[in-house]
Amino acid sequence: MSSAQGPSAEEGMLVTLCYGANGSCYRTLHSFGVQLAIYLACALGTLIMVLGNLLVFVVVSHFKALHTPTNHLLLSLALADLLLGLTVLPFSTIRSVESCWYFRDDFCRLHTFLDTLFCLTSIFHLCFTSIDRHCAICDPLPCPTKFTVRVACIYIGVGWAVAVVYTSVFLYVKAIAEGLGHFLQGMPCVGSCQLLFNKLWGWLNFPAFFPCLVMKVRYVKIFTVANKQARLINNMSRSIGSQLHVGASKSERKAAKTLGVAVGVYLLCWLPFAIDTMVDSLLAFITPPVLFDILIWFAYFNSACNPLIYVFSYPWFRKAVKLVLTRGIFCSRTSTVDLYQ
Repeated sequence: MSSAQGPSAEEGMLVTLCYGANGSCYRTLHSFGVQLAIYLACALGTLIMVLGNLLVFVVVSHFKALHTPTNHLLLSLALADLLLGLTVLPFSTIRSVESCWYFRDDFCRLHTFLDTLFCLTSIFHLCFTSIDRHCAICDPLPCPTKFTVRVACIYIGVGWAVAVVYTSVFLYVKAIAEGLGHFLQGMPCVGSCQLLFNKLWGWLNFPAFFPCLVMKVRYVKIFTVANKQARLINNMSRSIGSQLHVGASKSERKAAKTLGVAVGVYLLCWLPFAIDTMVDSLLAFITPPVLFDILIWFAYFNSACNPLIYVFSYPWFRKAVKLVLTRGIFCSRTSTVDLYQ
């Protein structure tokens, strides 16, 4: 997914061609310092994403106490974000800095497939996590019998399958491309890696990000219920003077605060890109390539934030990381440690 490439009017930048052929895209040459800064920023973001999600994957896989339905979702989410960082972001970094695609058209299609697949899978898993959290906070008693490992595995399979089918249809089914042919804004230039360059792309892509709305509604309800429970527990603690209730109240408030941060970061990362994609498709693709790159990297950044928001804040994860760093994951005894004690 890429915006239109064209000559830049910004001062201090040299504009040339990506390829010495007719129909080539224009390339904006930044100064060495600017290029180095962008490469370092993208590399740092990719490194955080890869290491964070790799740590989540190793910890949840290794410790038997963490093999719960909720953590199955977190494990699959970490896998999707990890693969995004390993297979997609290195090439996206080069495209963003060089403003050209140098890796052939076939690989461009594969790169776009993997990009869309892992991003959609990550979004679906966040939506499923919101369903689990909704059940745990709003309906806690029957939740263990409703949200089992089997249900979690079904959610995981649906999330990956829907993302694969959706992406494959729009990238590899010729009938879809031919049916949308009359909506084409224009033929993409050589070196742009623009596979779905049509006016309907932004609006056709919106249903894939519909889980954003589902998750937002659920988290609003979760936040409201958690705050109500916290107030009730506070009132009970004042009346009977129980320190246990005070601790529970603090836990509920912390959970509500964490969920609020999760919703805010998700919307901050994805909403600007989704709105720009829809609006830009109706305005003849006027978004400058630099701005488009910033928006899409903001969306990528959500995958780096997922470990911080959904896992790193949990005490059991901090304890697991300490055990991995001090004793190693190859010690057979560490896998059976009770991390919740």
